[in-house]
Amino acid sequence: MKIYTKSGDKGETSLFGGERVSKKSDRIEAYGTVDELNSFIGLAISEAYDSDVKKLLLKIQNHLFIVGSDLATPKTDKTKKLKIQRVSPKFYKDIEKAIDNFDSKLDSLKNFILPGGSKSSALLHICRTVTRRAERRVVALNNTVKVGSNIIIFLNRLSDLCFVLARYENKVSGITDTKWNK
Repeated sequence: MKIYTKSGDKGETSLFGGERVSKKSDRIEAYGTVDELNSFIGLAISEAYDSDVKKLLLKIQNHLFIVGSDLATPKTDKTKKLKIQRVSPKFYKDIEKAIDNFDSKLDSLKNFILPGGSKSSALLHICRTVTRRAERRVVALNNTVKVGSNIIIFLNRLSDLCFVLARYENKVSGITDTKWNK
């Protein structure tokens, strides 16, 4: 099987189910940003110090793949037959548990902090900001077509998780978070 299909050479692509859309559509922007986030999480995994963080991020990558396929598959009579896995509340509830777990190992936050510290922490801050952009893209898509509300909640929680994990990675690497000085 060839990697290139030439079917997108005129600025259109196919959604799962066959519908052709512009590569500039809100739907493509949304799942393209989720794909970008997944790549940055892969980079964060390669730099993470803590094995539990790596394991959790790998699980998140698998969830993001499902988020992408959910976004790439409009809910139509034709796609109902495809039995696409959709994002469930379990996705964000698992993240809430992870946030509580890792946050309980950190000192209370009394100041704003600047992104950075260890390389893994800096990468997780990038993941946090890309997650926020993905969330904005999904909200924009949701303004034109209905998407599953669990996707937006999941992305909202994921950005919080990235923040907590960035702080945790600094802690386990022995680097103090940099406080914002007004």
